[in-house]
Amino acid sequence: MSTTDRDEDNSPIRHFSGPVGLVLTGLCVAIAVLHIYVAFDPVLSELERNALHFGGFAFLAAIFYPSLRGSRIALVLDIALGVLVALSAAHLALAETAIYERGVKLAPLDWIATAFCVFGAVELTRRLTGWVIPILIILALGYVSYWGQWIGGIFAFPGLSVESVAFRSIYGDDAMFGSIARISSTYVFLFIIFGAFLIRSGAGEFVINLARAVAGRMVGGPGIVAVIASGLTGTISGSAVANTASTGVITIPLMKRAGFNPKFAGGVEAAASTGGQLMPPIMGAGAFVMASFTQIPYETIVAVAALPALLYFLSVAFFVRIEARRQNLPPMPSEGQTLKTAFIEGGASFLIPIATLIGLLVSGFTPTYAAVFGIIAVIASSWLTRNPMGPKAVLEALAMGTKSMILTAVLLCAVGLVVNVIATAGVGNTFSLMVASWSGGNILIALALVALASLVLGMGLPVTAAYIVLATLSAPAIAGMIADNFVIAQMTAGNLDASAKAILMFGVPEVAGTLDGAMPRADASAIVRTLPLEVAAPLRELVVPQDVAMVALLSAHMIIFWLSQDSNVTPPVALAAFTAAAIAKAPAMGTGVASWKLAKGLYIVPILFAYTPLLSGDWPAMLQVFGFAVVGVYAIAAALQGCMEKPFGVAMRKLSLIAGVACLWPGLLALNIAGAVAVAALLAWNVRSAPSQVPVPSDV
Repeated sequence: MSTTDRDEDNSPIRHFSGPVGLVLTGLCVAIAVLHIYVAFDPVLSELERNALHFGGFAFLAAIFYPSLRGSRIALVLDIALGVLVALSAAHLALAETAIYERGVKLAPLDWIATAFCVFGAVELTRRLTGWVIPILIILALGYVSYWGQWIGGIFAFPGLSVESVAFRSIYGDDAMFGSIARISSTYVFLFIIFGAFLIRSGAGEFVINLARAVAGRMVGGPGIVAVIASGLTGTISGSAVANTASTGVITIPLMKRAGFNPKFAGGVEAAASTGGQLMPPIMGAGAFVMASFTQIPYETIVAVAALPALLYFLSVAFFVRIEARRQNLPPMPSEGQTLKTAFIEGGASFLIPIATLIGLLVSGFTPTYAAVFGIIAVIASSWLTRNPMGPKAVLEALAMGTKSMILTAVLLCAVGLVVNVIATAGVGNTFSLMVASWSGGNILIALALVALASLVLGMGLPVTAAYIVLATLSAPAIAGMIADNFVIAQMTAGNLDASAKAILMFGVPEVAGTLDGAMPRADASAIVRTLPLEVAAPLRELVVPQDVAMVALLSAHMIIFWLSQDSNVTPPVALAAFTAAAIAKAPAMGTGVASWKLAKGLYIVPILFAYTPLLSGDWPAMLQVFGFAVVGVYAIAAALQGCMEKPFGVAMRKLSLIAGVACLWPGLLALNIAGAVAVAALLAWNVRSAPSQVPVPSDV
């Protein structure tokens, strides 16, 4: 009836065949259809939808992800667990009114159902993602119910009754069936289904063919094919590992055949695939979670995220071309793929649905409606290609989407238990104060702390979970520090009104004599960075306009979201890089180091978020920052690789690095222009003066 194997994420799964397989496939189709139907006709309340969402996917997780491999007894126990968790979730969805009527008192059956749901969340996330999330859940629930009272200092918590903890864990706004579950049961799942339809329609093959037609014959073409293919695949898949596995089987052998070192080839694919989660319009689940956390419209987030994502992919492409030039690799011969043949064979099944999706979002439709109409567009447009989708293909895509959602659905609902504790106990505000204190108000130090925390969390958490936890803990602090830049600018210009001056004099009386006019930026910065929160917060509210505060909040979340991606490419745990290493037949750790080097954009671009208007929505200003950043990133890549169009020595590497940093330096247009001119001069000198070189062995 079943066999045990491993999927592309290296997780043990069961495979079913025969009548049982058909029944489970039918269940997957039914779950997908129900979610699509409820998106149009909300016959269920939000709580009911979220609870059934968790219950359905918990059942599938228990069935497909075994507790013990190859044991029929384990299969029976897993089925029993899945049924009990699903029934418990359904009971709790229907029991809310009765619980309130009893004065928020749980009946015996409510206790049992709550226990099964929490236990199911702990056990199933253990099977799906390892021990980190379960341990966090257990520690979090224990903290608010018992051991928090024994901690001294700012994290001390008096404790709640077990009944209060149980009720809040299920029905709280941020709990298992709360805001994060809502995101999972609507936007995320529908976009996962949309991606499954694109894949089933043959859009993935079109992406590879298009990339080969565009870049296949360039210098470093196979590597640039990987960058383009992974970027476009990012509109289909929200997983860096899945992206690596799907495109890497084609691009990595191409890169090796072109002469790239296997470690470098795997690193390129891993770094490019990591960018898939940064690429609008889907951006994995992060964009939807970000929209919920910030209350900034989803369409606004994906619009301003486009230029940074393009900058990231350009940064990887620069490394590829520079490495090809450094090794003097020739372009690969044409394999007959052209833009015309690529579009004829499968262009419609990709371009029409993506255009439909973007058009609906721009027109003001909700992401839910846009995703559903995008699915319909995939089916219709597939009939314009050589792979039309009939009823069987539609059912297969629905089942594929549901199976692809199992890990994400269980994870997002389960992580609500942790987020609920953070909100209930106020840990997020406390941690934000600690970040602000440790960094001394310096944004760069704060970013380094978040980057370190994201790397540690990413060793055991999927990217989305790492982002959720870090955003809950540290986003307020980073948003406040970014908003403080505006306050500092106003003080430097002498533009504070009487109310703002009064707040400052109340908090820091010794500065009273310095507030009557403009002051040096260093002095203003020193004052603002040392303000206590009870002074800084009202000062920001008074001085910082609403639109500037919104950009600061979005920048903080986008910084954390980008930094959360680094666990895919940073040793010692680099899942995307290790997947690429297996395909490339290269050392895993060496491939991880190569991917980390290639993914420098993950660290450079967040600095631009903090200090420049790259996410402001002011497109002239955004394009200006983007243009200089492209030149600066190219110069930094050249400095790291020791080559532009031809290899160069240490002195020119230093000059290239300095010029690149000058291009990126915020707020000084003259310095940016000087840096860009210097990069152009270095490139011209390199092309004309440097002697031809024999191929240089790759060091990554």
